[in-house]
Amino acid sequence: MAEKRATRQAGKTANPAGKKAAKQPDDEAAVLAMIAEMPAPDRNLGERLHAIIKANAPALSPKLWYGMPAYARDGKIVCFFQSAQKFKTRYATFGFMHEANLDEGAMWPTAYALKELGSAEAATIGALVKKAAS
Repeated sequence: MAEKRATRQAGKTANPAGKKAAKQPDDEAAVLAMIAEMPAPDRNLGERLHAIIKANAPALSPKLWYGMPAYARDGKIVCFFQSAQKFKTRYATFGFMHEANLDEGAMWPTAYALKELGSAEAATIGALVKKAAS
């Protein structure tokens, strides 16, 4: 009995925040690892999007959302990246949730199909992300 108690106490000392905190991965590292596992076309898009989002909306925090890279403000998802391969579609998707500040009139786009990410697309996404995070 004393041995069990000592073992439990040693565990609490080694991990005072509890077992869940010890297992919880760094969110940005998890997002980057998920992107790294994607096939080349999606991986390239994911890496570029991550850099664009970090540069244009540093207040957004990377996190995994349903197994997809996403970026949140105050714990609520603002935007996300869906791999084409994961959903077996012909294009990847970059989308915005209702937390994004993109309202414009009575109608506005909330998702974009991505096959390539050139400088024009990067500039558009950068501006959208900056506005969404404001």
